[in-house]
Amino acid sequence: MSIFKRKIDENSKEDLEELDDLEEELYSADTKKKVKKKRVRTIRDLAFCGMFSALIAVGAFIKIPMYPVPITLQTFFVGLAGILLGSKYGAMSVGIYIVLGLSGLPIFTQGGGPSYVFIPTFGYIIGFLFGAFLSGFIVEKAKKKNFFVFLLAQVAGLVVIYFVGVVYFYCIRNFYIKTDTTLWFVILNCFIVFILGDVACSALGAVIGERLRKILPHVFHSGLSNLD
Repeated sequence: MSIFKRKIDENSKEDLEELDDLEEELYSADTKKKVKKKRVRTIRDLAFCGMFSALIAVGAFIKIPMYPVPITLQTFFVGLAGILLGSKYGAMSVGIYIVLGLSGLPIFTQGGGPSYVFIPTFGYIIGFLFGAFLSGFIVEKAKKKNFFVFLLAQVAGLVVIYFVGVVYFYCIRNFYIKTDTTLWFVILNCFIVFILGDVACSALGAVIGERLRKILPHVFHSGLSNLD
């Protein structure tokens, strides 16, 4: 009886060991699958960041010359980057654009290089970074992803872009270039004359963003940073 019981115990131990080995193999396979999926997702996310960095750069050359600030399509592409890529990758795409421009590539509206920080309009470029982040953040936190949410997110991003741009322009003109410039002149020529056109572009961006999220739900569902 004791021999029979001992044999059963030995068989049970062997079965448990086999189950442990099987579980370990399954866990290992699942882990490898997740790691591979994460790598693919990271490559895809970086590719989209690069694409929007290029679009923002192209937007700098699609412009209507005006004094003291030209009209460009950059705010349009920055808004799209925020609502489609999310806060993290939207801001990253703008960050890549800024780094490339400051490193010397002539991808800003008036050239490039480190000295560009002393150009009065550089404040808008800084604002792009925070505007894209805020637009993406609003979309990520919204329960419903629809036209009105996308429009609100882009308009909120515009507010940040113009706030930073106007303040920076005023400070550089008055304290660095030493040109006596009134605050009203800056608000009128750096904000009021542009805002209606940019809101219209934001509405167009909201339509495009909503369509793309419906066509490619697995790519632009909740912003790249939140995709599984």
